Amino acid sequence: MPDSNRSNVTVLQPPGLRDQLGRPLRDLRLSVTDRCNNRCPYCMPREQYERYQFIRSDLRLSFPEMLRLTRLFVRLGVRKLRITGGEPLLRQGLTELIGDLSQLAGLEDIALATNGVLLAQQAAGLKAAGLHRVSVSLDSLEPEVFAQMTGGFGHPTIVLAGIQAAREHGLAPIKVNAVIKRGVNDHTALGLVEHFRGSGIVLRFIEYMDVGTRNAWRPEHVVPSAELIERIHARWPVRPADANYNGEVAARYVFEDGAGEIGFISSVTRPVCRACTRARLSADGVLYGCLFAPQGIDLRRQLRAGASDEELCAILQGFWRQRDDRYSELRCSGCAPGPRPEMNRLGG
Repeated sequence: MPDSNRSNVTVLQPPGLRDQLGRPLRDLRLSVTDRCNNRCPYCMPREQYERYQFIRSDLRLSFPEMLRLTRLFVRLGVRKLRITGGEPLLRQGLTELIGDLSQLAGLEDIALATNGVLLAQQAAGLKAAGLHRVSVSLDSLEPEVFAQMTGGFGHPTIVLAGIQAAREHGLAPIKVNAVIKRGVNDHTALGLVEHFRGSGIVLRFIEYMDVGTRNAWRPEHVVPSAELIERIHARWPVRPADANYNGEVAARYVFEDGAGEIGFISSVTRPVCRACTRARLSADGVLYGCLFAPQGIDLRRQLRAGASDEELCAILQGFWRQRDDRYSELRCSGCAPGPRPEMNRLGG
């Protein structure tokens, strides 16, 4: 059993730009909105968000501001960009931003994380604008369980249609992400495996995490990846596979019968903090070094106060060199810090 694109902007990658744990800056998670058309209990529980004050439109970064900051991140070493939310497909004009981002010299990969509800209508435009690939949230194929995991919104057939449209328009490789919560959807996990096995789509299971402060997380709700691997292996034998690149979040397993691969993101039981190369920029311009960071730095204020590119680069470099975030490791040791931002501000 196994154990568990191009402008003429000069690319300036400072040698030796590392944080306090020696981690380079390679990835940027760019949130374009904190709004969503679902109310998933692990992210935006419906009862907590009925009267929630979302970011005002004048306080959100504009697309030119996002483009400018992303260009500077690329100059400092970022090679992979993931557009997130909230639900990013709710942001009007998103394809225009993607079109501009796709022209940044040095940016090698542009992905988008979505719940898939609007993907069927927008897949063609996203591909034409220059988006490379998508990851889609789908926590169960059973309609009643799906509704529990989305706060009562949508239907799995809508998400599956979005995935099919993404495939038809070449937004690949496609990854499907399923958050597993004990007693809610863990009994449907094998159904997801059966559906996506052999399809060329990579299914990834995510341990239920204590993101934000509103989802009433408790350790007993977590289904450890090792337990899921055991269940899957008993039906479809799998074996571990090497990572595709340094810092890959998901542990890869391949089916021994050649029916593709499956991934496990184990932030609770097997943190990968020491390999994390990701910075996160919220829709209102706050830069965080971790999904669980208690605070960040306000780049919107600097932008709108007239900071030059050189001044902004100095801020970004200083931020990264001081970064020592390793929340999941601290949680495992029993000494995790307290307050942290909500996931709808930072994306997954």
